[in-house]
Amino acid sequence: MDEAEFGEIADLRVAALGNRRTGGRGRRHTLAMVGFDVENSGNAASLADRGSSSPTDLSGHHLPHRRESFLYRSDSNFSLLPKSLNRIGSTLAPSEPHVDDQIVTPFAQILHSLRRVRTHYVRLTSVTDTKSKSCAKEDGPSSSNDAQKLSDGEFQSLAEETLEELDWCLEQLETIQTHRSVSDMATSKFKRMLNKELSHFAESSQAGNQVSKYICNTFLDKQQDIELMSVEAVEEEEFKDSGAKRSPMSKISGVRRLHHTNSFTGAVPRFGIEVNDERQLAQIMDDIDVWGIDIFRLAQLANNRPLTAVTYTLCKERNLLKTFQIPANTLVTFLVHVESHYHSDANYHNSIHAADVTQCAHVLLNLPGLQSVFSDLEVLATLFACTIHDVDHPGLSNQFLINTGSELALMYNDDSVLENHHLAVAFKLLQENGCDIIVNLSAKQRQTLRRMVINMVLATDMSKHMDHLAHLKTMVETRKMSGTGLLDLEAYGERMQVLQNLVHCADLSNPTKPLDIYRQWTDRIMEESFKQGDLERQKGMDVSPMCDRFTASVERTQVGFIDYIVHPLWETWADLLQPYCQDILDTLEDNRNWYQNMIPSSPVDDVSTTRKTRDGSKDPIRFSFTVTMEQEQGGSEIGTT
Repeated sequence: MDEAEFGEIADLRVAALGNRRTGGRGRRHTLAMVGFDVENSGNAASLADRGSSSPTDLSGHHLPHRRESFLYRSDSNFSLLPKSLNRIGSTLAPSEPHVDDQIVTPFAQILHSLRRVRTHYVRLTSVTDTKSKSCAKEDGPSSSNDAQKLSDGEFQSLAEETLEELDWCLEQLETIQTHRSVSDMATSKFKRMLNKELSHFAESSQAGNQVSKYICNTFLDKQQDIELMSVEAVEEEEFKDSGAKRSPMSKISGVRRLHHTNSFTGAVPRFGIEVNDERQLAQIMDDIDVWGIDIFRLAQLANNRPLTAVTYTLCKERNLLKTFQIPANTLVTFLVHVESHYHSDANYHNSIHAADVTQCAHVLLNLPGLQSVFSDLEVLATLFACTIHDVDHPGLSNQFLINTGSELALMYNDDSVLENHHLAVAFKLLQENGCDIIVNLSAKQRQTLRRMVINMVLATDMSKHMDHLAHLKTMVETRKMSGTGLLDLEAYGERMQVLQNLVHCADLSNPTKPLDIYRQWTDRIMEESFKQGDLERQKGMDVSPMCDRFTASVERTQVGFIDYIVHPLWETWADLLQPYCQDILDTLEDNRNWYQNMIPSSPVDDVSTTRKTRDGSKDPIRFSFTVTMEQEQGGSEIGTT
């Protein structure tokens, strides 16, 4: 990917570092005492929560204290910092800021350690510090009299610490592989830490084991043990019986021709669609800039065309039709056609979900820290990507398509199968008569938009989650250490990194919504997963984790999903835009606690137990598997016997 720069960037200096510090010896150490009780419905508050001060925002006001994610726990397999860095606030460096207690990405830790080495060097040698005022402020005062204030013992101790830190930095730099980016160091570390967390989670109960397998298989981009022999044998037998030749995969499957009923030529209604009660729909649309609108009610009022209504309204509100000369009827025709390619029988991956993700991305783009950062073309690409990001989704996972040797898996070489398919279908639909909404863009703009949309939709592949999280976390912490404005995004790669994570956050936003909305989404995703499990059972395949309607624990699934996936992502996003996402984090914490409290407090029975349903009744949960742990280099793998 080239580093082409485009669009003018507003001079925003959002110093997201603030003063988010905890008391004692630093957040990274105290958080090792956090305990996540997923087996009983106790309070999840940690010892660190009760003994530390609240974080503050940029203006010095105290923000509500909440649990930090597992990213801030100690990783015993990685030397986080040299011993001297744990002596926060020592007499040898009284002026240094307490920033290392928040740093978890390896490259940012190295950068901070080198800054400390520089500070110590100035104190030991009494050289004149000619560095810029901003850097001098971060490194601390460097008066030539500092060395005279040190006793012989202090001088020797500081010299030894400086050498120790420099040696540590050299050791870490020597381990960096030249073909990998610095953020890949964080990816490896975070995956190793998550493996460790999931190992403990799996030991808590049989349900915890299944949840751990689900998270591991879905979000860690792990290679599966696939039994392809039987699948290939069946396909070969079917091929012989049919006596027909396979046609080359020259067409994009799933694309249906545009019918005249989907072509819009008349006057475009206010929200792009004809509705029975425009006044009620307008009441909901008035809150389209608000996080957590009732998207299900909106879908009802929009005659089951929520995606068309939402995307058309947002493009019109943002004046994108005028900016890029998009005819209103062309936009509506394209949107209606895209929406018709979402499967109405898919419980979760349908046009309601696409409309929800699009609206969420719009709200995030409207946050004060991002309002003036991205160009109109980038905004259009973001809304376009969200609109089409799951088009023609069959309600089955990538792994299911790979395991069954589907044509899509073969076409895309088992790599981001559905995400590649969504993109192919969407851009193919643009070629239909009356659907080309970017016809008036220049050739360069079209190419740039296509590249951005591809990057953003591919970022919705959940198996790449830890990569995107690590890259964003590294960028945020490195910019904190360098004193660079977090949202001074000049290079294309940096801007795309933020937009990819913005779309990814919107795609993983259900647990941050009001509880009644969140529970509806939970019911939908679980039912879609159960349908896949039913199909796997019918085909004689192993049922995927969390797809067995007879054994899955919905409550434990949501607690694990939040703790290990959603919380770390939104926590990092909030660091980027601090303090503008605090309400979202509060809602996430409340919803996590609600599902935590719904977990039965009685000990888990090896044969059966019960769980509460939406109406308060109980139905059985049966477990039929055990767990074994295999220790491997670099982490733990979760398996079953």
